[in-house]
Amino acid sequence: MSARNFALFSGIFFIAIGILGFVPGMVSIPPTQPDPELIVNTGYGYLFGLFPTNLVHNLVHIAVGVWGVTSARTPKSAILYCQAFAILYSLIAVMGLLPGAGTTFGLMPIFGGNVLLNLATAAIAAYFGFIKVSGIDVGPEDKGRVAS
Repeated sequence: MSARNFALFSGIFFIAIGILGFVPGMVSIPPTQPDPELIVNTGYGYLFGLFPTNLVHNLVHIAVGVWGVTSARTPKSAILYCQAFAILYSLIAVMGLLPGAGTTFGLMPIFGGNVLLNLATAAIAAYFGFIKVSGIDVGPEDKGRVAS
């Protein structure tokens, strides 16, 4: 698999997750234990009963998905996507563990099962963005330089 394939597949995955977040049968009511308070409660629930989500979270997933799909067009943009995705989603995973920041300051839930999902996808993106980037096809402007 290449960075381009990861960008494409993760993009499709995040678009699908974002759309599924709008499907009532896929989102269950929050558990009985109190969750952190959100400013945006629209569409709040647990996707597949595991991942807290709301309207803003679904829209962010769709936007990240579109970013991934469009980044898959060229090796350079796919690698940049993987690198940025790895950094951003690692930070989001850490935020999900912090009180107050676990709801992106009330806008969307990034706590609970989201932390592990964000860490796992960030780790895979880091692999394709930082580790497995040698041997990529480069454009004419990069001829003679080794991709790192």
